[in-house]
Amino acid sequence: MKLSSTAILALAISSITATAFAEEQSQAFTPVTVNEKSAQADATGFLEGSKVSGTTRNWYANEQLKRGGKFTYRKDGVATPTDRRINWVQGTIVNFTSGFTQGTVGVSTEVAAYNAVALERDRKALASNNGGAPGSRPGAGNNRTLTKEGGDAEGQWSKLGLANVKFRVSNTTLTAGRQNFSTPIVDTIGNRALPSSFEGVSLHSEELNNLSFDAGSFDRVSPRTEESLSKFRTEYSANGAETDRVSIVGLNYQPLQSLKTSLYASKAEDFWNQYYFGATHELGDSNVVSLTTGLNYYKTVDTGKKEMGNIDNDTYSLSFGLTHQAHSLTFSYQAINGDEYFDYLHETNGIYLANSLLSDFNGPNEKSFQVAYGLNMAEYGVPGLKFNIYQARGWGIDGTHYTGTAYDVRSMDGEHHYEYGIGATYAVQSGPLKATTVRATYTAHRASENQADGSINEFRLVTTVPFNIL
Repeated sequence: MKLSSTAILALAISSITATAFAEEQSQAFTPVTVNEKSAQADATGFLEGSKVSGTTRNWYANEQLKRGGKFTYRKDGVATPTDRRINWVQGTIVNFTSGFTQGTVGVSTEVAAYNAVALERDRKALASNNGGAPGSRPGAGNNRTLTKEGGDAEGQWSKLGLANVKFRVSNTTLTAGRQNFSTPIVDTIGNRALPSSFEGVSLHSEELNNLSFDAGSFDRVSPRTEESLSKFRTEYSANGAETDRVSIVGLNYQPLQSLKTSLYASKAEDFWNQYYFGATHELGDSNVVSLTTGLNYYKTVDTGKKEMGNIDNDTYSLSFGLTHQAHSLTFSYQAINGDEYFDYLHETNGIYLANSLLSDFNGPNEKSFQVAYGLNMAEYGVPGLKFNIYQARGWGIDGTHYTGTAYDVRSMDGEHHYEYGIGATYAVQSGPLKATTVRATYTAHRASENQADGSINEFRLVTTVPFNIL
């Protein structure tokens, strides 16, 4: 199925359901107009607009490999297998953000110190993967906490997570230095005790209503569990290749009050050119029944020295979510059209696909389907409490036609796997701990012999507490 027929299918289903549901969500056209309000005109001054805030996150994960899979760790210099790995880390961020100076060109700065304390320091907690478990991709090593050369966890470590200068004219901001950045191709990933960040230059512009622009160029990434900066590599490559620069440009456009779209293009030097189109459409009244349709599409082609080999990959996901008051039910289909993984940059969240879960369901030529149910307890008098459960299955994984050397996929022939998970989240609604969140999840993944993610159970408990100092 090509992008055009997928998009037509999504719009067709949305049109059909329009006659069935109460249309609370407006379908009105929203014209592009000049933004007459200037953010820089409201600048309060460098010190006057400054603040010091942060978060502290307690991150616990307990993994157990199944069906014979093993982690390995060093014990007295000897590689020792184990089926279980536990990581427990306290990550704290203290962030200083100044206000913008007044005048035509405003100047601001942002500096954030990151600190991690390993509460679990057993070497087994730092075991590397010897069985294909999700979260330990080939060449990635342990991506949960910083380790010493001998294999033990660092007791505590710190780094400068953010350090940048911003220049603003009207509603356009240029940021230079180490920064957070969020697009469907390069995106800060925050699913560990500390997030990643990127070193480079970016531009964000909102001079027009309903149409914003983003651009960025980065040469280094600050990984979630490392003190130093690293060159970019990819999440699934087996050859360890690195790229000197990643550049991206794109726009976000809302043609209807109910329809949001994004279009991005990027270049990872000597890796690939990657393009993205995304759309989300809302229809109906959630008090009766509402429908949310989501489409994500990536096109990846090799470029330059082709460090990732020959790539011509079309990947998409299509989801339909029905909501009735407290209840939501979502169906998601995802397809990888290519003889290699749908790959993305390591230490980024550049995979806006519906079935990217514990496993990414992104093997060569893989198809997958997910069913998910969510319950919002605010409708029953407990605001902030939510539950979710899902199951996803992937099939048809075939890497036998792959001709490159960057991915270890040639043994994959008709591979399949499935995953299910259950989770609960609570966000404190008031008081001194307002906005504190507690998230508990249990996930199980089972795979055929040559499917890369292996068979694993994982329990995570994550508590995030925001705070303000000044």
